[in-house]
Amino acid sequence: MSNKFKSDIEIAQSANMLPISEIAKNYGILEDELEHYGKYKAKVSFDAMKRLESKEDGKLVLVTAISPTPAGEGKSTTCIGLGQALNKIGQNAYIALREPSLGPVFGVKGGAAGGGHAQVVPMEDINLHFTGDMHAITAANNLLSAAIDNHIHHGNALRIDAREIVWKRVVDMNDRALRNVVVALGGKVCGFPRQDGFMITVASEIMAILCLAQDLMDLKEKFGDIIIGYNLDGEPVTARDLNVHGAMAMLMKDAIKPNLVQTLENTPVLIHGGPFANIAHGCNSLIATKLALKLGDVVITEAGFGADLGAEKFLDIKCRKGGLKPDAVVIVATIRALKMHGGVAKADLGEENVEALKKGFVNLAKQVENMRKFGLPVLVAVNKFVSDTQAEVDALIEKCRDFGVEVSLNECWEKGGEGGVEMAEKLMHILNTQTSHYAPIYDETKTIDEKLNTIVKEIYGGEGVIVEPAARKQIKKLEELGLDKLPICMAKTQYSFTDDPTAMGAPTGFHITIKDVRVSAGAGFIVCQTSNIMVMPGLPKVPAANNIDIDANGTISGLF
Repeated sequence: MSNKFKSDIEIAQSANMLPISEIAKNYGILEDELEHYGKYKAKVSFDAMKRLESKEDGKLVLVTAISPTPAGEGKSTTCIGLGQALNKIGQNAYIALREPSLGPVFGVKGGAAGGGHAQVVPMEDINLHFTGDMHAITAANNLLSAAIDNHIHHGNALRIDAREIVWKRVVDMNDRALRNVVVALGGKVCGFPRQDGFMITVASEIMAILCLAQDLMDLKEKFGDIIIGYNLDGEPVTARDLNVHGAMAMLMKDAIKPNLVQTLENTPVLIHGGPFANIAHGCNSLIATKLALKLGDVVITEAGFGADLGAEKFLDIKCRKGGLKPDAVVIVATIRALKMHGGVAKADLGEENVEALKKGFVNLAKQVENMRKFGLPVLVAVNKFVSDTQAEVDALIEKCRDFGVEVSLNECWEKGGEGGVEMAEKLMHILNTQTSHYAPIYDETKTIDEKLNTIVKEIYGGEGVIVEPAARKQIKKLEELGLDKLPICMAKTQYSFTDDPTAMGAPTGFHITIKDVRVSAGAGFIVCQTSNIMVMPGLPKVPAANNIDIDANGTISGLF
């Protein structure tokens, strides 16, 4: 079977991987700075960062996308292919990505290691247990949950109001039955019964803190600041009050170190942390990104879903918290997805439709406009499909040029790095000729309402926000506690600029409804949740798990 007709997992399983020690040696990491997890993956110790701390940073490039559609955009594939292409044209490039969650792997979306000939390997390991980071996050989160109920059981010296506990348990799986549960049933020895609930692990504040911490001691301090609920006087109770933040940090002592793997073409990749962008801040860890900037001349990183979610949070939360100054943004689009934004049904995407493409261009144009508002140079990367006609390609190129944005077609899925050479060359031209004037879109010291309205008006293109009464009370409480001067993390559907997932393109004249506001005091941001977001996803009628199998030789099939 030729590679052209192989599935993603078959391509990954036939990869010519180099020992991870060789990848490290070729790209600036010393053997003593590696902690091996088998032959092809390793953690990088903080000794590497200490050794390189005085070295000048490389260029930082964010890969983001238009609003996602069922047609697919290929953001991770483009990100990986671009990194491969940069090394192919002689650049010293590193890639920094998020870790996949088991929830999507067994649900609808599948894994997150790229596709075709632009993948990160070992693909099976990365998409499954990898180096155990997700399990460590789950354990740290649930240790805090156990400590809360144990404290109440043994007298409740902190006078925790069981009706005001905001900390939830987590599991790294899609399981709708766990969204709302009752714990501590079974009588006196089992504690005091109360209503509780589960989130998916990647929605945990532990994950957010991991991705925004500078080192292990900073992680421990941030864990201490986590607000688990309120006492009978309405005052916040923290993990530090329960004195478990040290034990939580201990559970994370290895998970805090970034993971080194490689692409199919042996380009180095640091994979670390994996918050979702529709319910969390959607970026890999600051630690991995900063290490990559010391090791590479160009660093390609990504942020989840469309630019209105992942990129906005990357620029308003991650870069602000970490002192990062991105140099350019690559926005991924496909002709198929743009036609969907122009009103074409998924079943009809194989038919040429230039007018729908032009109509759907408004989504791409709005995403480009948004990135320019942050002062960043932009390159549009079009992930090419076999079904794209020349007329459609020509129309998209013309629309981009009329809009004043550079555009490049890429065929990384089919051809790997070779399929992204033009894209890499155009990116390097932008980096060498254009200057980034990056600045966050809002002042974090403004009121919560002002920050919300800025995001909705400037990034989403809406009229403003509608805050439900319960959320208004939550905002007032945060203001009284002095916890309102933090960046905003919007929990919103990824499929639209609005909070209606069916409203495609670039709608105007709408409002965003906020139903829940909570502070992630450890991570240092305020989560504002719209009316249609679940922090614990469910499985579809036919989950991806039904097609995943393993044979007697240990060969996995059906993983994508």
